[in-house]
Amino acid sequence: MKKRKTGEMPAAQQLQPPSPLLLALEGRAPWELGASLASWPFLRNAPAGDGHSLMVFPGLAAPDLSTLPLRAFLRSLGYDARGWDLKFNFGPRAGVLEQSLERVEKMRKESGRKVSLVGWSLGGIYAREIAKLMPEAVRCVITLGTPFTGSPKATNAWRIYELASGHKLDDPKLLAKVREAPPVPTTSVYSRTDGVVAWQCSVNEPAKHVENIEVTASHVGMGVNPVAWYAVADRLAQAQGRWKPFHRNGWRQWVYPDPERIGDD
Repeated sequence: MKKRKTGEMPAAQQLQPPSPLLLALEGRAPWELGASLASWPFLRNAPAGDGHSLMVFPGLAAPDLSTLPLRAFLRSLGYDARGWDLKFNFGPRAGVLEQSLERVEKMRKESGRKVSLVGWSLGGIYAREIAKLMPEAVRCVITLGTPFTGSPKATNAWRIYELASGHKLDDPKLLAKVREAPPVPTTSVYSRTDGVVAWQCSVNEPAKHVENIEVTASHVGMGVNPVAWYAVADRLAQAQGRWKPFHRNGWRQWVYPDPERIGDD
C-alpha cells in the first residue's frame, strides 16, 4: 500500500469513526487518572510555569469539574489555571463564544500578559477559534483529542453533538474555517487509540507554528492521562515569543511516537 506523505490526510469522506473495540476501550479512562495520581512525583518534575494565566475548556456535554485534575496539576506547576465558568459545554449556543472572549480579555488585562488556551475535545474548538479572533491576547493553544479537520462525522459523538447543540455538521464553509490553524503557536495532542474521534481528525497540517504530539490514551481519559499532562506542561513552559517544536530526545522517544508516523495507515 502506498504511504501518504507526512501530514497528508485521507479524503474526508473516507474517514470512519473509531471501531467498536476502540470505543469499548474508552472504559480505561479511570485507570489513566489513577496512573496520573501514581505518577505525581514524576509529573511534579515537569517544566515549571511562569505564573501566566490559562483557561481550560471542557469537552462535549462536560462541565469544569471534568478539567479539575488537569487544572490542579497545572496550578501545582505555578500557572493561574482557570475553568471556563460557563457550566456544561453543549456547543455553540448563543452568547457562549462572546462570554469566552470577554473572559480571556479580562484575564489578559488582569495579568498584563497573554493567556494560554487549553481545550479538551470540543473545548479545543473554542480555544482555536478564540485564538483566531483575538490573537493579540493569546499566547498559545493546546488541544486534546479535538476533531478540527477531516470528516465531522468521523467520530462516535457527532449525533450527540448535533442533539446537544442544535447545529448540523453540514456547513462546508464553517468546516473549512474550523480546519484553519490559529495564527499563534498551536499544539494538537492526539491518540491513535482514541475511541471517540478518528485520530486523523486531530492532526494539524505542517506549518512553522503548529505541531502534533501523539500519546497513547483514550478520548475520555486524555485530559487525565499522565503522558498528555506532561506534554501540556512542556508546551506551556516555553517563554513567550520563543516557541519551538516538541523535542523527543532522551526518554521521550520511548513515550512519544515519532511524528513521521502520521503518514502511516
